[in-house]
Amino acid sequence: MALDKVKHIVSSTPVVVFSKTYCGYCKRVKQLLTQLGASYKIIELDEESDGGEMQAALVEWTGQRTVPNVFIGDAHIADCDSVMAKHQAGQLVNLLTDVGAINVNLNA
Repeated sequence: MALDKVKHIVSSTPVVVFSKTYCGYCKRVKQLLTQLGASYKIIELDEESDGGEMQAALVEWTGQRTVPNVFIGDAHIADCDSVMAKHQAGQLVNLLTDVGAINVNLNA
């Protein structure tokens, strides 16, 4: 049931960050996405009544035990290091733009 819930969240939202409120790596990813002007959904696993089950479902689905667990489009981007690496390589903004999480004003 938790796996179905997690997959539904990911498939219905362009950018999802499965996070925990006290996690410094999660904060870095959320700050970066906010700084880039991206719209994204945050699921704070430590505030969800079924957060433990959701995290176990994410492990089963992605093989990743840690948070943040980031999805852009239906693609699993992985953790903070992966998100930061994509940003440093100049790929993150394009990924976010492609899924409509960042609106690019061509007249700017």
